[in-house]
Amino acid sequence: MATGRDDFVIAIRSAFLKKKDKQKFSLLTLIFLSLFVIILTNLNFKVIEFVKLGIKEVIYRSSYIVSIPENKLKKITSKLQLHMDLYESYQKELNNLENSEQLKLQNEFLTLENKKLRELIDESINSQEIFARVLIDKNSPYLKSVVLNKGTKDKVKIGMAVIDEVYLVGQIIEVNYSNSRALLLSDLNSKIPSVLEPDDIQAVISGTGSNFGKIEHTQIDYKESFNNKEIIAYTSGLGGLFKPGIPIGKIVNSSEGQINFFSDFTQLNYVKIVSYKLGGEK
Repeated sequence: MATGRDDFVIAIRSAFLKKKDKQKFSLLTLIFLSLFVIILTNLNFKVIEFVKLGIKEVIYRSSYIVSIPENKLKKITSKLQLHMDLYESYQKELNNLENSEQLKLQNEFLTLENKKLRELIDESINSQEIFARVLIDKNSPYLKSVVLNKGTKDKVKIGMAVIDEVYLVGQIIEVNYSNSRALLLSDLNSKIPSVLEPDDIQAVISGTGSNFGKIEHTQIDYKESFNNKEIIAYTSGLGGLFKPGIPIGKIVNSSEGQINFFSDFTQLNYVKIVSYKLGGEK
């Protein structure tokens, strides 16, 4: 029994030794083969060159064939992305066109409504403008006025509006032959019928003797209505002195009713004296 066991162990050892010898032989074979190939490559034999060219050709062709699906996929992905970008751009342009059409229709509607309203109130406004230069600026705590170089010889009349660019700055209160005096909006005696937008609130803009005015005699309590809004005051046209829609100023403190005038009355050099006639008067 012991002899059989020893024979079995000897057989296993022998197999492992043979396997180890085979591994050593295989490793040495690969090393010698590599050295042989390197030597042949350096000797520049034509056969070796042809073999190298053939191997490169096979590798390049194989790489090209393998890369075909990847390149095709990239092209398809690029085309899909381009199509999606083009579609998105088309949708934006379509929305812009629809918005433009809506604005155009809305503008046409408002134009027609304005025309109908003018026909209903039979109002045709004619204006006559006279350009004038400021001669004297009478600036005192009680009187805010300017003297202009146009008078009766230039057809200036009491009550005409004084405009700086497009903004109302006052009205004519005294006329001489070659000059006239205009009361500014900031004067304590100035009271201008106005409308406060965008909520269409009727009010009166009064002067304070300073560089700002105040809101008086409103129909409703504007303070709650004007929270977080930009409020612009325009002439309302009531009283027939001024045409409606002339900009006056902007509310900067709704809690106190303070309004800043658009024009700086201390910097007036040239103004327009304008006469507005309502109802087609000549």
